Amino acid sequence: MPLLRTLSGLTVLAVCLAGCGGTGGGDSAAPTPQFVDPPPATSPAATTPAAAQVPVTPSSPAPSTASGLASTRPPVKVTPSPVRKVVKYAFPVKASNVDWHTTHSKYKATDIFADCGQPVVATTSGVVLEVSRTDKYVKGAPDGPNNGGLSVSLLGDDGVRYYGSHLSKVQAGVNKGVRVKAGQQLGKVGRTGNANNVCHLHYGISPPCAEVGDWKVRRGVVWPYSYLASWRKGGKKSPVAEVAAWKRSHNCKP
Repeated sequence: MPLLRTLSGLTVLAVCLAGCGGTGGGDSAAPTPQFVDPPPATSPAATTPAAAQVPVTPSSPAPSTASGLASTRPPVKVTPSPVRKVVKYAFPVKASNVDWHTTHSKYKATDIFADCGQPVVATTSGVVLEVSRTDKYVKGAPDGPNNGGLSVSLLGDDGVRYYGSHLSKVQAGVNKGVRVKAGQQLGKVGRTGNANNVCHLHYGISPPCAEVGDWKVRRGVVWPYSYLASWRKGGKKSPVAEVAAWKRSHNCKP
């Protein structure tokens, strides 16, 4: 009897232990274990974080307008500055032995003294305005355009008129409308007209107030001395400003 009780207690204990693993129902089957395949082995390169990648520097964006489109402005056109023309001046008598006065009788001009026959040349490049090849002066006659005897007037490229008179000769081919260069021979020093029988060149600077006939202006309206002194030394002093000022203030009336 004691042995039978012992076996019966063990049987009950075994049944209880088996039933304690259920999920609620004493007669439900135990769950089937699930197995998961392990992940495949990967190389270290495949697991490199994105931040470890070599950065790529983007190229500079093209200029854009406010609308976001690429600028289509045309290139700026550069216009070259005009080249300033250099005016050359020559002393009007080509001789080693010359002299001239700082003043002149009655009006602003000068007398350039040199031997008769010395070359008279163009002060600057320009166009011949007037030529007198005949000495029409009559001694004792009233002052007038014949006082100069043989003469040439030149309109320089600088806009100034240059006048020389009392010539003994006017060069062949020096006619009205002919273009000449600075230093080109126009004639020769003489004593025609009202020269008091003294070899010299009467020299006047003026604006071209009239094509012909304005002899009181043509004979000279500004003092030539300082310009002649510059040209004699190879200088470039220009009478343009002074002549223009005289024209504005006098309206071409002597």
